[in-house]
Amino acid sequence: MPAITLHDLQNKLHEQIPLTKTIGIRVTDYSGETLTLSAPLQNNINHKSTAFGGSLYSVAVLAGWGLLYTKLNELDLSGHIVIQQSNVNYLQPVKSDIIATCSVGDITTFERFIRTFNKKGMARIKLASVIMQGDEAAVEFEGSYVVHV
Repeated sequence: MPAITLHDLQNKLHEQIPLTKTIGIRVTDYSGETLTLSAPLQNNINHKSTAFGGSLYSVAVLAGWGLLYTKLNELDLSGHIVIQQSNVNYLQPVKSDIIATCSVGDITTFERFIRTFNKKGMARIKLASVIMQGDEAAVEFEGSYVVHV
C-alpha cells in the first residue's frame, strides 16, 4: 500500500472526526517521524480573543492520532485508534493560529508498540504533542493511545 499523502490524511480526519472540519484542521507537515497539524485562530477563538482550550486540546490529541494513523499506514497495518488517557498543561495563551506537532519519540518504544500490536492485535503507546506560541511552548500534551483491530 502506498504511503498516505497529507491531503489523504486530512480527508480521513474530516471524514472520521467531523469536528476537525469545523475547527479547520489542516495537515501541514509530515517528516516520517513528526506530524504537524494547524487550525486557524478565527475558528477557535474564545471570549479573550485567544485560542479556546478545547480546541487546543483537540488539535494536540489529533496530532497524535494522525501520526499513529500515518505510521500504521506506512507499515501496511490498520486498527482503531483511541485516546485512553491524557494530560494537558496550558502554559500560556495562544494568540495566533494553532500549530501542534507530535513526534514518534523513542524509536525503540515505537518498535515495541508495533511488535505488540502485531502479536496481540492491541497495543498502547504514549505520545507527546506541543503547541508553540512564538519560540515558547504554550501547550504541552501527553496522551496514551490504544490501537486495536
